Amino acid sequence: MNKRMISGIGLALALLLVAPVVASANAEEIVRQTSGEMLTELKERKQELQASPGKIYALVEHIVLPRFDFERMSQLVLGKHWPRASEGEKEAFVRAFRELLVRTYATALLNYSGQEIVYLPSHKAEDGKEVTVNTKVQATGAPSIPINYRLYLNGEEWKVFDLSIDGVSLVSNYRSTFSSQIKRYKLSGLIERLEKRNQPGS
Repeated sequence: MNKRMISGIGLALALLLVAPVVASANAEEIVRQTSGEMLTELKERKQELQASPGKIYALVEHIVLPRFDFERMSQLVLGKHWPRASEGEKEAFVRAFRELLVRTYATALLNYSGQEIVYLPSHKAEDGKEVTVNTKVQATGAPSIPINYRLYLNGEEWKVFDLSIDGVSLVSNYRSTFSSQIKRYKLSGLIERLEKRNQPGS
């Protein structure tokens, strides 16, 4: 199994390992509990998902989307372009970006085959409103892949707003990619390209 595939699996797992929790709860404890439940379900449904891969999207829709703050992620990804966008463009970009992440990483779940998740010490911001949960994914015969994901306190729920895999931030990576595309196609052109890419069969 190559490093790129492990990274995809690792991110897919990271997407599943975070659940909304009350402010008083320890984020790492919740991650551990949720990961155990989800990996059990993934193993039990392995044959079903292999027979009908399309069902993985419903699983991601049900588990992933409520855990992430896609609007905040979109703001960070677009950077200086976010305040300049119209409300319609903002809504369209958030929707397209969310769909892109779901489509990109949902299929990686189908490749899960017992990789071990090792939990490392977490880091909490001084104000207690942000937490970085550090983990690494280990597979037999391959280097471990560090995965760190950042959560912030939104009311009484922890929400994910960034992930880093092997030192590469998801937000920073997409910001760089999209910035060059906006420069070339403008924001409206980027949104159009994302929507086309998200179409079934693309």
